[in-house]
Amino acid sequence: MPVPFLLEIGCEEIPDWMIVPALKNMQELLEKVIADHNLGGTVSWTDATPRRLVIYAEDLKERQDDSEEVVMGPPKSAPPGAVAGFAKKQGIDASALKVFKSNKGEYFGIVKSVIGRDTKAILTEALPALIGKIYFPKTMYWTGKTGFRFIRPIRWLVALLGQEIVNFELAGVKSGNVTRGHRKLGSSAIPVTIENYRQALKDNFVLVMASERRAKIRAEIKKLGAHIKPDPGLLETLVYITEYPAAITGVFDKEFLELPEEVLITVMRHHQKYFSVEDSEGNLAPAFVTVMNTAADPDGLVRKGNERVLRARFNDARFFYQNDQHKKLKDRVTDLEKVTFQAKLGTYLEKTHRVVDLVQELGGGKDAERAAMLAKTDLTTEMVKEFTDLQGIVGGLYAKAQGESEAVWRAVYEHYKPLSMEDSIPSTSEGRFLAVADKLDTLRGYFEIGLAPSGSKDPFALRRAAQGVVKILVEGEMDLRLTTLIGSNEALKEFMIDRVRYYFKEVRGYKYDEVNAVLKAGAENLVDVALRLEAVQAVRPTENFEPLAAAFKRIQNILKQAGIQPASGPIQETLLENGAERDLYERFGTLREEIAKADYPSALEAIASIRPQVDHFFDKVMVNVPDEAVRANRLKLLGSLLVEFSTIADFSEIVTQ
Repeated sequence: MPVPFLLEIGCEEIPDWMIVPALKNMQELLEKVIADHNLGGTVSWTDATPRRLVIYAEDLKERQDDSEEVVMGPPKSAPPGAVAGFAKKQGIDASALKVFKSNKGEYFGIVKSVIGRDTKAILTEALPALIGKIYFPKTMYWTGKTGFRFIRPIRWLVALLGQEIVNFELAGVKSGNVTRGHRKLGSSAIPVTIENYRQALKDNFVLVMASERRAKIRAEIKKLGAHIKPDPGLLETLVYITEYPAAITGVFDKEFLELPEEVLITVMRHHQKYFSVEDSEGNLAPAFVTVMNTAADPDGLVRKGNERVLRARFNDARFFYQNDQHKKLKDRVTDLEKVTFQAKLGTYLEKTHRVVDLVQELGGGKDAERAAMLAKTDLTTEMVKEFTDLQGIVGGLYAKAQGESEAVWRAVYEHYKPLSMEDSIPSTSEGRFLAVADKLDTLRGYFEIGLAPSGSKDPFALRRAAQGVVKILVEGEMDLRLTTLIGSNEALKEFMIDRVRYYFKEVRGYKYDEVNAVLKAGAENLVDVALRLEAVQAVRPTENFEPLAAAFKRIQNILKQAGIQPASGPIQETLLENGAERDLYERFGTLREEIAKADYPSALEAIASIRPQVDHFFDKVMVNVPDEAVRANRLKLLGSLLVEFSTIADFSEIVTQ
């Protein structure tokens, strides 16, 4: 009879950003245990609060199915003594052995019946190892230096298979059927079954499902009537640092609105985890919304405490802002000599000079060069030292306040963009040149000193930098050649092409073979790559496109078998055979003229239109004829066709049915 399974790992508070990846990994680990032991069933859901990781599976078998396995013995040619010894070890007479054929020959063996094990026994053995394998970026030990390691100390374990407890012990904690409620509002010992697990915790002020906590936060914010600035990232943080969230509102003095909005929002969001509030006109209002991990605040004590803390933080920000204005950004440039960029790559002053030179090399103009000179100076300000998330933004705000032109201050303000693939690129050409130059300098430097990303590790966020360069070049329509940007570093070139491939596949949604086909035809100008991809995607559904791609693969294989590289060159018309061969040659000549004047979609449609002549050629003409001159001429015709029509996309990379 199928049975459900529930595992809850109870521990001290887990950092919110580690929870979702841990749940995904825990699901993979349990699915592997289920598959490896043929237990059937599926993992239905995983979820978590700061103090617990939970996984639920259903329709597991109570025990494995019985099975048979072949135990192989000595080869058929083995001495009788060896055969008898094997039979004795198996507890049977040698005459009962059977002969089995394998790719290594014939062997004696026996078919044994294997009695399936109880699922409970299998899980008892597997769960301690499974829990130990859950990946966290950092782990700790608390039972001794050689003890069990986990993200936080484990305090309780619930492991239920149907109505039974799966018994095991881990780090001195025995599994059972007793969970814990909210740290302050709930019971510290709650017996549960699989059926009442979620309700029992809800009765003790724990909403196990993140979706329930998310919905509760949204509903309470709506009930407060506050119009918060949308902040999905902050919402997810609050979901995973609370077990029973409750939203409350607070206010701050209007005088703080004299500070830049970006500073106020950053203080509220990053340092206090408050939502900022907008007024009816979309301006920042002197109010905030915060989320407590408790049921209510009837006396307003939590609200008053939050207001008091925020007031102190805003006072700090105001002091830093006013104090920083005593020294202009242009006078801070030399101070960058005291700020290390990277031990082997020098100071931020050295980086600044490299970025200025690179902006000039790329053709960014005087305003972009000025912005490059000022871009990192805010690293020396008290504001950025205290609120590091504001770097770049503070530089832009200070540059504006100190009379720099809009082109300069906005470029500084936006030069860290895009921070993700969902983020926008800098809004001005000066900002784009600066952002590209800054990221390229970082990429070039780290690759030169051998600190390229390895596997999933990317401590210096070089993938994000490279992805930002790609996004800016494409979406900013910057006419820059990739080799000019990258230089001669082959490892960096491969890295960038990989990021280009990722951008067009995962961000823009093109099919992998379309991306491969276009990039193989050339990846120097990413704006051009985008146009060619758009054309390939548009023309692909037409009737001739994929059949022609299949024909191009055939041409490529013929040239490969002939041991020659595709090459264009003069074709001797006198050697052409009338009919299919000459028809293809003449259509080829006509198409070359048409394509030279056409845009990419029209050119691809024209190329696809040659399919009938290509098909007819392969039906009627033998390429590898005895006459060496004729054979070479036909190979040259096919090679010319391949080279000429692969400048937009390499058709042979297209996957056909």
